Amino acid sequence: MHHDEARAWLRDVYQGDRVRQLSVRSVVSGMLIGAIMSVSNLYVGLKTGWGLGVTITACIIAFGVFRALEAVIPAYKRNPFSILENNTMSSAASAAGYMASAGLTSAFPALYLTTGRILTWWEMIGWLSTISVLGVFMAVPLKRQLINIDKLPFPSGIATAETLRSMHSAGKESIGKARSLMWSAGLGALVAFWRDGLGHLGAWLAIKLDRPDLKSTLEGAAIPDSVPLYPGAGGLLERYTIGFEGSLIMIAAGAIMGIRVGTSLLLGALIYYGIIGPQLVNNGIVEPGYKGIVSWTMWPATSLMVTSSMVSLGLRWRTIVRAMSGLKAAFSKDKAPVDPLAHIEVPTSWFVWGTLISGGMAVYLGHAWFGVTWWMGILAVIMTFFLAIVAARATGETDVTPVGAMGKITQLSYGMIAPSNMTTNLMTASITAGASSHAADLLTDLKAGYLLGANPRQQTIAQLFGVMAGSLLAVPVYTLVVRPEQLGTAALPAPSAKVWAGVAKMLANGLDSLPAGAFAAMVAGAVLGAVLAVAEEYLPQRYKRWLPSATGLGIAGVIPAFNALSMFIGSLLAWRLVKTKPEVADRYLVTVSSGLIAGESLMGVGIILASQGGGMLHELMKAFGGG
Repeated sequence: MHHDEARAWLRDVYQGDRVRQLSVRSVVSGMLIGAIMSVSNLYVGLKTGWGLGVTITACIIAFGVFRALEAVIPAYKRNPFSILENNTMSSAASAAGYMASAGLTSAFPALYLTTGRILTWWEMIGWLSTISVLGVFMAVPLKRQLINIDKLPFPSGIATAETLRSMHSAGKESIGKARSLMWSAGLGALVAFWRDGLGHLGAWLAIKLDRPDLKSTLEGAAIPDSVPLYPGAGGLLERYTIGFEGSLIMIAAGAIMGIRVGTSLLLGALIYYGIIGPQLVNNGIVEPGYKGIVSWTMWPATSLMVTSSMVSLGLRWRTIVRAMSGLKAAFSKDKAPVDPLAHIEVPTSWFVWGTLISGGMAVYLGHAWFGVTWWMGILAVIMTFFLAIVAARATGETDVTPVGAMGKITQLSYGMIAPSNMTTNLMTASITAGASSHAADLLTDLKAGYLLGANPRQQTIAQLFGVMAGSLLAVPVYTLVVRPEQLGTAALPAPSAKVWAGVAKMLANGLDSLPAGAFAAMVAGAVLGAVLAVAEEYLPQRYKRWLPSATGLGIAGVIPAFNALSMFIGSLLAWRLVKTKPEVADRYLVTVSSGLIAGESLMGVGIILASQGGGMLHELMKAFGGG
């Protein structure tokens, strides 16, 4: 039956030999778009702890760009950008775009927060590339089982395929989406420049025009970073971060996250900063301000998120059983003499050699750079393979990749194996999290390709190019933009890194190292996380919508209150739009939100780089070992 279905797909759906797919322009555009979006994801991830969707946004950008090129370049008009080229482009773009979440927003800043170690650019590029490539090759034996045979939905893959079909068949609507994305990106960039760039522009003009007053004038006209909740509430803002911020990023992020997560963030912020925070300050347990309060609230918040994700994963034990039982089928050779898809599927030899080489490199680099003993490194790679299988099936069934849970399983395991070594704890967990993320990402892209009739071998090649592009751009930007002393502050809260660092510290130093009252709060957070996970699994659907999100409640404890308030506002606006104008929301909500995030974050990064002025080149050379 399997071979009959394969032949039917090859005959009726597959068009990878008839339609251009893996081309220079599809791979290069995917690498460029994805690399740029990796910078945006880096900025947002360090602010919110979330990684935002890349694939569909990249498809819309590429479609708009190539439609514009086809209007002016005869060669492009004769050979228009095909639907399969756009799909291949999205594979490269998603691999590049998610590079930030493979370590730049979690393991690397957590390593600094726990040990004070600052990694060099070449250490970061080498490590990220190695574990990401490992994840790509680990997905190879799973593709046939999860997509061809089990036919798991991979909802984001289906959404990508449908988006590509609608764009390449109805150009007017898709061009409208591309324009809305560009206009919203322009608005986001304008807000960032108005807030962060006017002062730098004024300083430059003051020198060029010999007008010292211009600097203070333009600084006075800039949007403030944050404003009080109401007149006279400056104390609430300074002491407890309760107020508004001069940014659209969090509002747009909240619009994408949805009303349930947004409301949970607001509820969490009220609890942490409106109730617990003042009690902690009044009793002299912590200093007022974000850094003081979050040094306590991160413990119950981390406990809540870790327990919720672990219990949720355990309750889906059937998914784990199916993942493990499907492992044998994924590696088994078909008894039929001829495999109809052998010429287009990724051969098993790629998996064997790719995993051996990249896994071996991970073990070697872990030992050479981070002091991870050989046998611990090998164990981490083996664990990663089995955990990546679970993560991939969970993504296929629910569209949620439990990267956090996978990393925490490794952290907890190494908390017993190497209890006092925080570096080993963090870097072995980063292998699992990074590889699982890229394995699930590739399978989601391959699902879209399967529905469109694409060649999976060519998509996998594009994914590898994307990994290279993302690491080569995101890492230098991280090196230049992220100042270590800002990590964990209101400027760069780095919520994911705080969770990673918190788990590593607790496992290394024991419960005695916790601040006063934090252990009881951790127990309460763990109980709440477990209750929410069980309720999420077993409550009737009509009641689930009233449950707060464990992730939202947890994240609220590691970001400033004004971030949570902005995300709630965005989720509320999006919810009203969906209720009143569902067609407009379906067409433009994600597109416009993504544009706002991309525009403001990229402009923010650009201003930071430009503000270094004549010293930027020196900083770059210094970061790359040249001075």
